Amino acid sequence: MTRVLLRILAAVLLLVASAAIGWRVLAPAEQAASAITPYPPEPTPTFGVTGRLNQAPLIVDRRLRVYAAKHQVRADGPVTARTMYTARWSFRRWPAQVSAVVASGATVVTRWSDGRLIALDARTGKVSWRADGPDAPGYAGHRTGAATVWTPPGLRLAGGAVVVTQGQDLSGYALSTGERLWSITVPAGCADGFTTEGGAYVCATGVYDAVTGRPVSGWPAGPYEPVGCVSFVCPAFRDGSGHGWIADGAVPRRVAALDAPGSTFAAGVVVATTDAGISVASVDGTRLWERPGMARVLGGTPATVLLLTPANTLEGLDARTGVLRYTYPMAYGTDDTHWKPGLYQVFDGYLAMERLSPEAPEDPESPIYYLTLDTVLVTVLPY
Repeated sequence: MTRVLLRILAAVLLLVASAAIGWRVLAPAEQAASAITPYPPEPTPTFGVTGRLNQAPLIVDRRLRVYAAKHQVRADGPVTARTMYTARWSFRRWPAQVSAVVASGATVVTRWSDGRLIALDARTGKVSWRADGPDAPGYAGHRTGAATVWTPPGLRLAGGAVVVTQGQDLSGYALSTGERLWSITVPAGCADGFTTEGGAYVCATGVYDAVTGRPVSGWPAGPYEPVGCVSFVCPAFRDGSGHGWIADGAVPRRVAALDAPGSTFAAGVVVATTDAGISVASVDGTRLWERPGMARVLGGTPATVLLLTPANTLEGLDARTGVLRYTYPMAYGTDDTHWKPGLYQVFDGYLAMERLSPEAPEDPESPIYYLTLDTVLVTVLPY
């Protein structure tokens, strides 16, 4: 009898211990490790490909690289470091997943699958504010996190506001404090839109002021196609009739040169891809220059149009004259350029790009989708 009781007692103690361990492992938790060193200065410009990383960086304040993993956001630096360094700060939540990350100045806004919005001070990694929002999709960044930080779903910035979308729910929060400014229900089809330099949130079925949530008048009929987007904000668009507009103010400006399908707006000019090559015009339609041969338009810096050739060579051409300002292969060290471009982002003086296998399948989870382990290149762009 005593042996039976001892066995029962041992089983109970084992069950209690297992439950305690399970709770500690699986219970919701949050861990933050703040920076312990001073905020770094902007790095000395070193033009060309400076690093090769295994995750996609969000360049923040020209000083830090911020990365998104499934349950964690972390930062390292300097931006020009040749590889990933020990985290300067990190912020981890469990079991919530990182859904999207955006940044403005030294503020990093993170969205999580449980609906939480958490802003981090990029200088320290400490929480600046928290807010409740609608449930969000789970982590969809695959191995590099590029889709989470370069094309963040349902999270946009405009006019000092953070705009969050989920289904037909659309809400705006103050970037500085996290205060909810407005919340509305929008028609079906407004699931995920884009923001403009003029401070509007634009989706297929409507246009809304990002600070007030009120519908904006004076716009042509949609649906709208974003054009020339850089760091979550789009300077131009095409309307439902295919007509091009620049959206740098409250009321968009008509630009007929943007009517050509596939044309984009970069460095203050209209860039179109034709069968003969690249054709560039001013916003009034005046033809400025042409470049023969095929190339991919990546975007631009304030005075330079960025092109990627089929041989994966980067070209920077003067936006007004077409004069070649610089060119170099998109390769680090002894790497070759035989790869397929993946997702990319042009930041404030930086370009980061995924390299995919030449025969990459459609599935990003495939073991042969990315070129190498360190598949993301970072390059500093001359101004």
